[in-house]
Amino acid sequence: MSPYAAGRRSVHRSVAAGVPLALLAALAVTGTAVGAPSGEARVTGSATLGDIPLGTFSNALLPGTVGDDRGVDLGGIGSDIYPAGRKGEFWTVTDRGPNGQIKVAGAKRRTFPVSGFDPAIVKIRVSGGTVKVLDAIPITTSSGKPVTGLSNQKGRDEAPYSYDAKTPLSYNPNGLDTEGIVRAEDGSFWLVDEYGPSLIHVSARGKILTRYVPKGLSLTGADYRVVEALPAVLLHRKINRGFEGLAQLPGGDLVMAVQSPLSLPDTDAGEASLTTRMLRFSTKKRAVTAEYAYRFDPVNVVDPSEDDTSELKISSVVAVGRDRLLVEERTDKAARLQVVKLTRGADILGDKWDDDTTSPSLEQLDDPAASGVPVLRKRLVVDLGAVKGVPGKIEGVARVDHDTLALINDNDFGMTDGPEAFDARGRLVDSGIETTVTYVRLPRGI
Repeated sequence: MSPYAAGRRSVHRSVAAGVPLALLAALAVTGTAVGAPSGEARVTGSATLGDIPLGTFSNALLPGTVGDDRGVDLGGIGSDIYPAGRKGEFWTVTDRGPNGQIKVAGAKRRTFPVSGFDPAIVKIRVSGGTVKVLDAIPITTSSGKPVTGLSNQKGRDEAPYSYDAKTPLSYNPNGLDTEGIVRAEDGSFWLVDEYGPSLIHVSARGKILTRYVPKGLSLTGADYRVVEALPAVLLHRKINRGFEGLAQLPGGDLVMAVQSPLSLPDTDAGEASLTTRMLRFSTKKRAVTAEYAYRFDPVNVVDPSEDDTSELKISSVVAVGRDRLLVEERTDKAARLQVVKLTRGADILGDKWDDDTTSPSLEQLDDPAASGVPVLRKRLVVDLGAVKGVPGKIEGVARVDHDTLALINDNDFGMTDGPEAFDARGRLVDSGIETTVTYVRLPRGI
């Protein structure tokens, strides 16, 4: 139960007494409208989230979880965006929290500068040039404890370290790197996670009901129900590239997108591949009912400034019909939105491509269609990299109406990689990148 919802009862009574709601409102900025020739996509407005100290935000939800936020403000809510029903209101979700990478003896270490941070579902309102926090729901275990954003399993996930990469932190099987979000008719939420990768069903108050993971993951010690219901081939997900996109189709079925090609049979194959996977999940059957092969465009088509294929990612998928999806292909600097149709004939679930001994693997095929793989057909809707006023690293896309989209970027909590991310006192050297919701009007409906 969040203390940010006006008029709601809360167990966190100290919040109302000690934390003015004004501190949790975003700072206003001037809204923008960028002109474009008729017939082209254009930005019609943007709004920015103001500075909210991460310790203030976190301790309001779960008192005592963050002792020192190291000068970090609330960010990372741009992991996804989903309409909340009222005009200008959206559900968003943070990722695992502030994190970065520092090289030590030639090897990168994953840092968690605010290790007590707990991923949260955040309801926002876009009003003029301002993004305001209306509500926030911490994601908790069955017993009400914070899940944290810490890595789950030694040897499978990145080892967690302190902000300066000097001190190892403990793994946590409850930890989640949350990304996509949708809200079900009953008020509960569905989220996806990069670690498992996993699909998580969360109550309306943020308590994890079930975490669905790949068969054979053997995640033990979690303080919530874990069910191995996803194809075992997903165990080959690239580190930090599990599920990122999540869509809810009419009728309640979900579609999850693997952010990048699987590392199958090895890392090199995954880095060079243009083929990733999507899964359809029945919320009634609690089972995967279909799997699809999705083919990226060449990286220099998505982003003319990039030549590294491994930078391609799917970050958002949005239902735009009974069996149609809007899919975001991106790098950190550019993105293109495609429409695909999920057909029965494109289903590869249970085929040889789910067998990790198949050689060559799906990911190794230069021309999957020539090998009999029914790759999803796609149609370009808009090249966001060519739309003036769209920020980088767009991770969330929501459909506002038939020709308008709301985009949200992941600002990484203002963090950068490397030892320069924090000053000599251990305080954040902020990147200056803000969380921004941007409205884009398309020349034609989707």
